[in-house]
Amino acid sequence: MNARSTGPVAAEIEKRLRDALAPSHLAVINDSAKHHGHAGDDGSGESHFTVEIEADAFAAMTRLERQRAINAALGDLMRGRVHALAIRARAPGE
Repeated sequence: MNARSTGPVAAEIEKRLRDALAPSHLAVINDSAKHHGHAGDDGSGESHFTVEIEADAFAAMTRLERQRAINAALGDLMRGRVHALAIRARAPGE
């Protein structure tokens, strides 16, 4: 089951992406329950996420550049707290 998350990791993901990319749409969806007991499940209930994001900044970027911008904004979260992140990034009008 996908659920919008309000836990501390999800809140930090949302804050960092809002600060870095000023999105017009942002949804941070916690997918961790689907991965309970699998590799990367740290038992916190906040290890696997999907990010749906729309931002003007993406208009001139390739798909890879968009993913890199998101990973850069999340920084150390991607190395320590988040095991998996699915990204759906688009520019307005796409």
